Amino acid sequence: MSRFPFARPQDLQNRGRRSERGHGGDALFPLLIVCSFVFQGCGGGEGREAGTPHERPAAPVVVREAVRADVPLEVKTIGTVEAYRAVSVRPRIAGEIERAVFEPGAEVRRGDLLFVVDRRPFEAALRQAEADSARDAARAASAEATAQRYADLVEKGYVTRKQYDEALADAEAWRAAVRADEAALETARLNLDFCSIRAPIGGRAGDILVHPGNLVRANDESPLVVIHQITPVYVGFSVPERRLSAIRRHADEGTLRVEASLPGETASAGEGELTFLDNAADEATGTILLKATFPNEKRTLWPGQFVDVKLTLATEKGAVLLPEEAIQTGQQGSYVFIVGPGDTAELRPVRTGARWNGGVVIEEGVRAGEKVVTEGQIRLFPGAKVAVKSEAEPAGAAVR
Repeated sequence: MSRFPFARPQDLQNRGRRSERGHGGDALFPLLIVCSFVFQGCGGGEGREAGTPHERPAAPVVVREAVRADVPLEVKTIGTVEAYRAVSVRPRIAGEIERAVFEPGAEVRRGDLLFVVDRRPFEAALRQAEADSARDAARAASAEATAQRYADLVEKGYVTRKQYDEALADAEAWRAAVRADEAALETARLNLDFCSIRAPIGGRAGDILVHPGNLVRANDESPLVVIHQITPVYVGFSVPERRLSAIRRHADEGTLRVEASLPGETASAGEGELTFLDNAADEATGTILLKATFPNEKRTLWPGQFVDVKLTLATEKGAVLLPEEAIQTGQQGSYVFIVGPGDTAELRPVRTGARWNGGVVIEEGVRAGEKVVTEGQIRLFPGAKVAVKSEAEPAGAAVR
């Protein structure tokens, strides 16, 4: 059939000559033949009516059932173990360290002897104070007796009032000297006692920082040893300040439980209670410091360690739980695919809550018992046919 059905033969011949001269007419006819075949192919295949859609096969998927579980509301962060009490032991007198009577790293009790300072200078000072006290006590007694005699003589007129007043003043001065000697004597006894440096608290001693033979001074900057009390022990951690209101609200309702575990280990290193909430948030980081007290009877927590901290605020009873892999994210937010009647996919927007044990709490959008797709979502669309390959164990089933 001619491409120009209403043209005369001579007109076609003239047009062919013009095309050959100006536009390459020989190349036009093969192009027309190819287009003709393309148009015929677009018209439909053999045995299929034009306009009939392709039949898509069912998409294979893995599903899980939404379950109800008691889900703890938790705050997870990193914390640091701190000694319940830490004391830097320093000398209270000046002298030479004579010996250390404990092993570095040993457990010590309060009052245990740690170091001995050379006692000889302080023993001599004590003897001197005792002698001064005895001398002044004798002089005070003599002055008292003189004042007593003058009291009788002044009444008889044998001494003047001035002499009597001087005797009274002399006796009072010696009494004051005796009291000063008593204070000096007590100081000498204390200094001698300070030659025995004892543990102020019970705990674990560190390394010896000043060895025997060294001269020390009272309240030296460098401690002799540091003692850490680690039973009980603190675990300090920081949480975002936006969590503060919830933590305070739940803390007012009762004691909050805190669990600590060592990095890389699944087993718990101990459980404690929240006992400290700082009185101000850190403006630089936007966090607030909290501390929990752990009994630590087995010494599993050590000062300076980093630990994984889990603060449990409350338990949400009967929450709807889905596995994390079921949650998809789109432009309108989170959604899941539900296997509906007739094995068809249904897109369901959801509002998610806390995450726990590999699952996500669904606050709105899914009911318990509905089957949710966890694998194969990439081939799904609303109304798509699905073929369930397997039904995995529900999220949280291992701990319900």
